[in-house]
Amino acid sequence: MSKVYFKAVDSYNKTEEISAAAAELLKYLTEEENVELEKFIPLKVHFGEKGNSTYINSKNYVGIINYLRGKNIESSFIETNVLYKGERTTKEKHIKLAKEHGFVELPIIIADGEHGEDYTEVEINKKNFNKCKVGKEIANKKQIIVMSHFKGHVLAGFGGAIKQLGMGCASRGGKLAQHANSIPKISSLKCKACKACEVKCPEGAITVINKAKIDKDKCVGCASCMAICPHGAISNSWLASISKSFNERLAEYAFAAAKDKNNIYITFAFNITKNCDCEGHSMKPIVKDVGIFASKDPVAIDKAALDTIDKDNGKTVFKRGRYTLEYAEKIGLGSQNYELIRMV
Repeated sequence: MSKVYFKAVDSYNKTEEISAAAAELLKYLTEEENVELEKFIPLKVHFGEKGNSTYINSKNYVGIINYLRGKNIESSFIETNVLYKGERTTKEKHIKLAKEHGFVELPIIIADGEHGEDYTEVEINKKNFNKCKVGKEIANKKQIIVMSHFKGHVLAGFGGAIKQLGMGCASRGGKLAQHANSIPKISSLKCKACKACEVKCPEGAITVINKAKIDKDKCVGCASCMAICPHGAISNSWLASISKSFNERLAEYAFAAAKDKNNIYITFAFNITKNCDCEGHSMKPIVKDVGIFASKDPVAIDKAALDTIDKDNGKTVFKRGRYTLEYAEKIGLGSQNYELIRMV
């Protein structure tokens, strides 16, 4: 049974309390489970897309940064470039945006190079992939603290530690491999030819004349169009046939990113929005803030976050994507069986 440590904090506005609680959880976990810390440990984060305001700000990580400094451990923020075209597509623009969003406490490493060309093929020999393209500067680290923002996601259903590992640590080519065949469907009856999807599409894969049409050769399956359509004309009905395959590919990439590493996972359940921090626009939380989780097990921490959010809200908040946990457990990434240890 995996242990998941939890500290309740009822508001994202309590920055100093969140920062201190995260450091407390890290300290307790490492001492309780005798975790040996490396001399250099990067923090895997998400800088938030330009226009997004609900990503986890780096001020919430200061407690962890100071804890590591107190142990003479060097660190950095580490990320990979995104698949779609935008402010985080290249290393130079990605770092610029990260600093604009306040990530200035540590040096910044873009793990897959300027355009996603720097990666290591990690051999896993699973159902969907024999090898996975993991950002080189992530693949060569022995230990990473994976800082996840728990929220929804159009394709995955929810995003937590597994998604931060699988999609977040993959090079651009690895992200494309995970998104294979993930092409949305447009309802000609609902489409009003408003061109919102055409403007939003980062790959120029959508054209609108009388109705919107997706060029399957250009579409990378980022699902931005689904989130932006004001008429609900772009659906996820196609997920019925490919969702399990996508979840499997995501879990396999998470397995590759975590392989042979002594990782620590810390999840921030605040600003819990319907969609991902990759969405470059303002979003409103769909449920109340919960707190912070910490574990050595990425499957257990995701399951604990889902269960806690559901319990606090008296309903199943994220109904899709739970197959990811089943498959991740099946391939040996972690366990859904956990003990939740509440810190007071």
